Amino acid sequence: MLFSTSFHPQTDGQTEVVNRCLETYLRCFCSHKPHEWCKWLPWAQYWYNTSWHSAIKMAPYQAVYGKVPPTISSYIPKTARLQSVEDALLDRDATLQLLKDNLIHAQDRMKKWADLHRTERSFAVGDWVFLRLQPYRQISVGGRRSHKLSPLFYGPYKILQKIGPVAYKLDLPEEAKIHPVFHISQLKRKLGHNIQVHNQVPSHVVEVIKEPDSILDRRMVKRFGKATSEVLIKWKQLPLEEATWENYWELIKKFPAFDLGTRSISRGEH
Repeated sequence: MLFSTSFHPQTDGQTEVVNRCLETYLRCFCSHKPHEWCKWLPWAQYWYNTSWHSAIKMAPYQAVYGKVPPTISSYIPKTARLQSVEDALLDRDATLQLLKDNLIHAQDRMKKWADLHRTERSFAVGDWVFLRLQPYRQISVGGRRSHKLSPLFYGPYKILQKIGPVAYKLDLPEEAKIHPVFHISQLKRKLGHNIQVHNQVPSHVVEVIKEPDSILDRRMVKRFGKATSEVLIKWKQLPLEEATWENYWELIKKFPAFDLGTRSISRGEH
């Protein structure tokens, strides 16, 4: 089991999204009684398995059993023979209604804050736009020591093709070594009719895919209560100070063609 936290994620992106959905569900269900969150886990499981998923275009229950998931009918008062059952069913209906109201308020609140940072825009083929490049650690956009004072936008460049509703292909110079398709959030419309390139995309801009180059050092660390081996990896096309410690066996699985040298570490150490 991999325990994931906000500052030390250990799971994949899909699991993180599901966790956020479950947290929102439980928060709406038991915000007034947070110590009783574990009592609502069966309801959370039922909700997730019977909700419509945009990826599979159906509910997980329907994908597994081949039929539409059953719905929970509302309780008709004074139809139970036992007063305890009567109280439990009435409490269930009240809780479900409270949950629906809280979820609607949560969705409206999230939409309100998300819309503050959204702008409805689109471009047509032939328009001129400025391009913004983002220097992430896995993608190098130049050899500058500090990217803070580098140009925010390059161009303008002409749009050659619209690929989907939010992606566009630009007419980049031949010496550019990056993919010409960009998300609409990286583009800014060119105003006016004077077409003059102010900041040309530098020729050394290149997308760097991290591949191991050599092993600089080895060490033993404690992970999940067991001793495991880590190696200090020098990555290709990255400077020496960008070397990182990686799990030995995970590196072997991820890069089977990489020559790790003499593998003197036994499996019993893992």
